[in-house]
Amino acid sequence: MQKHDVFPGLGRWLEQVGGDAALATLADLLPDAAVFAVDRERSVVFWSEGAERLLGYTAAEALGNHCLKSHRCVECMAGCGIATGEVAGSPLALYRSDGSTVRVLKSARAFFDADGAFAGGLEVLVPARDEAPATPPPPPAGDFHGLITGDARMLDVFQVVRNVAQTDATVLVRGESGTGKELVARAVHAESHRAGGPFVAMNCAAFSPALLESQLFGHVKGAFTGAVREHEGLFRRAHKGTLFLDEVAELPLELQAKLLRVLEEHELTPVGGERSIAVDVRVVAATHRSLRAEVRAGRFREDLMFRLRVVPLFVPALRERRGDVELLLWRFVAQHNERGPRRVERVAPEAMRALLDHAWPGNVRELKNVVQYAFAVGRGPELLLSELPPEFREPGAAGARPAPAASEGDEAERLRRALAAADGQVGKAAELLGMSRPTFWRKRKKHGL
Repeated sequence: MQKHDVFPGLGRWLEQVGGDAALATLADLLPDAAVFAVDRERSVVFWSEGAERLLGYTAAEALGNHCLKSHRCVECMAGCGIATGEVAGSPLALYRSDGSTVRVLKSARAFFDADGAFAGGLEVLVPARDEAPATPPPPPAGDFHGLITGDARMLDVFQVVRNVAQTDATVLVRGESGTGKELVARAVHAESHRAGGPFVAMNCAAFSPALLESQLFGHVKGAFTGAVREHEGLFRRAHKGTLFLDEVAELPLELQAKLLRVLEEHELTPVGGERSIAVDVRVVAATHRSLRAEVRAGRFREDLMFRLRVVPLFVPALRERRGDVELLLWRFVAQHNERGPRRVERVAPEAMRALLDHAWPGNVRELKNVVQYAFAVGRGPELLLSELPPEFREPGAAGARPAPAASEGDEAERLRRALAAADGQVGKAAELLGMSRPTFWRKRKKHGL
């Protein structure tokens, strides 16, 4: 008795729903597998979307052609299992359309007519464990003004941004370097009634104390040597818009008092000026440090801290939301694919494992730089482990797990190694660590390097 004879109602059901619809639906329930059917001539009559993804051939290329055109074995079994009528979980290596190989587990069933002649067959190819090339995941759960996530904590941040954007409350964004604090600030601006006004950003660590005051508040002509004309400053440039102050903890104490006055009175006096100028600016500040700790250390005014952190937002590090690594990876890959000339369609399993296991001390910025590196040094549709930066191929790199935070000695050593690898070029060393140049400069100064 045939196995299907134990399902007497199956024939009637197939007549009602249609055998082709039933097979297509079954294939859709196996999105990672290649499902295809052949007729007595071994021509392909069904080719699933999973088969397109796994083997690279489109349905138009496979349908109507002999199965060996789209099912090319590196080392095939004799007769493809037709002699026995059944194959169950047999390991097999196949060529994809681009010439690369993929290892699969093959299960197949042959059908025979009343005379015992081959009448066709159905085959399922499942990627072998740890051998399936990574392909782009489905769209992320959250794509918010350039911030991409599937992490619940980040989605909560998005909701707070939407809510606070409807007010003019100051916002303090906390997070490690490279987590996307400026993107959060831009999202606050874009969601607010100030979206039509300017968004002006400044990194407080990028200027010397002597220049910071002029950059923020402007100066009048002749205020100091070299002031040959009036400079309006960033607060006035951001009038009716948003001013983003990154690394606000780096502000000198004397400037903190002047910033507090502007926030409370909504007016400023340029350097060397005598007349106050009204400004209408929403301030979003950011820091990787705890302002409370800076207050306890005597480096930050407590009243300014409270004025800045009316609404505190914390952006988690990338290592704390590892599910976002793959989402962000494919976003950056897509951006480079658009620019060309290289187009990456998949990531080799060993490369994906290295990326998922990496500590990401430079967070999202580091991941973005890693993708740029891979596109620069590699070729072909598959991103390989050999195309990742050297640290991904060091002994023990794949299994490394990050500590919650690096010690002072570890951070100093990382800076030294980056400077050595970059031949002393600060910009290049910062890029290797996934840091901005000002952040690298500040850390270098902190450790006396």
